[in-house]
Amino acid sequence: MMQRISPIRKALTAAATITLVLGLTPVRAHAASKEVIQLQTQVQQLLDMVQRIQSTLDTKFGVLQNLAQQTADQATQMSATVTALQQKINAQNEALGGKVDTASGQIQSLNDSVDELKTRIAKLDKSVQDMQSQLQNIQNPPQAAGTAQAAPGAPDAGQPAPMGGPSNAPGMGTAPAPASSAALAPPLEQTYQAAVRDFNAAKYSVAKSEFQDVVHYYPLDNMAGTSQFYLGEIAYRQKDYESAIKSYNGVLEGFSGNSKAAAAQLHKGLALMQVGRRDAGIHELRELIQRHPQTPEAAQARAKLNGMGVRINPRTQE
Repeated sequence: MMQRISPIRKALTAAATITLVLGLTPVRAHAASKEVIQLQTQVQQLLDMVQRIQSTLDTKFGVLQNLAQQTADQATQMSATVTALQQKINAQNEALGGKVDTASGQIQSLNDSVDELKTRIAKLDKSVQDMQSQLQNIQNPPQAAGTAQAAPGAPDAGQPAPMGGPSNAPGMGTAPAPASSAALAPPLEQTYQAAVRDFNAAKYSVAKSEFQDVVHYYPLDNMAGTSQFYLGEIAYRQKDYESAIKSYNGVLEGFSGNSKAAAAQLHKGLALMQVGRRDAGIHELRELIQRHPQTPEAAQARAKLNGMGVRINPRTQE
């Protein structure tokens, strides 16, 4: 604006100078012509016009300055309002994030409790079945070998046996009872620790046999669930994915509260994808994230789904 006013002032100064020069120049007899008077009149009109323009520009410049000041004040107020709103949003997000974390932890604890309850119910059901089987064996004992039907040609039951002949009296000549399977069971802790050492040393055939002993002789112990997981790991590393899936199912169905349950579900999902069952594998990874959201296995499942371009929550696809 100041650059526009400066040329006008220069023109005004030039016009005043011309007028002064014309006024101070001695008037000759022939100079008082009509043309000189017209020139002076035009110069005066130009001066008046310049003054009016100057006044108009000053007025408009003042209005513009006022508007600029008002705009700056409004921008400052808006910036303060936006800053306050952003702070409120950040505080609400932090509070919401804390509530989500708390809810996730509670859901995970609830899932763990349900899994532990399922495991206990399964063990109790197994114990009841064993007790029923033992009770049935007690009520219906097997016949002794000495009471079996006499062979053809044996003496009649009513006649005494010949001297020196074999006796058919009950309890005589029967075979000894077989040893109890519990007496043949290997020690649990030592067998499990040896299996883990062999697994870490990549002695998979030996470790597999030892883990199978734990599962066979101690099917209700929590170490049996962990042994099932390691059997799945051995099969997975040997690329026997179908066997690995079966072993992981043994952990998830019979020992859902086991510490290896999350890892079993993660590796089951990966094994399903290896055999071409992509949708089933994605379902397992999503279920893992829902049941154990705060575990490292859930983080790996999220990374796997994101890498595949699959949404973690299928409802967001709608």
